[in-house]
Parts: sequence; structure tokens; C-alpha cells
Amino acid sequence: MKTPTLVGILLIILAVIAFSYQGITYTKREKVIDIGPLQATTERKETIPLPPVVGAAALIGGVALVLVGSKH
Repeated sequence: MKTPTLVGILLIILAVIAFSYQGITYTKREKVIDIGPLQATTERKETIPLPPVVGAAALIGGVALVLVGSKH
């Protein structure tokens, strides 16, 4: 398989993931209290949003690379 075709397929897969999840969520731990031996932590969920433009750009680029790779 040619390199542009492979990269194009990976971009199309990335676009599908970006459209379906619309963001990356992760858990962050923070110390709330740290007084000597007494410690308290909390977990917070943070989300990095992925705008639909990112998915559309990856999809268009992926399709273009697959087409270019198939012509050579």
C-alpha cells in the first residue's frame, strides 16, 4: 500500500472519531487540603473540545490523499 493512501485512511478514521466523540475527556487529580499528614484530593473531569471543522478537514484531506494515492 502506498504512503499517501495509508495516511489518507488514517485521516478518515480520525475524522470518524472526531465526529463521534466531539471531544477528548480526561480525569485530573488535584490536592484540596495538604496539612501535615492530612491530605484530601479531588478528581475533576476535563474535556478538550474537538470542533466539527477538525473532523471535516481530516475527512476532506483523507479522501484527497486516498484519491491521489490510487492514481499513482
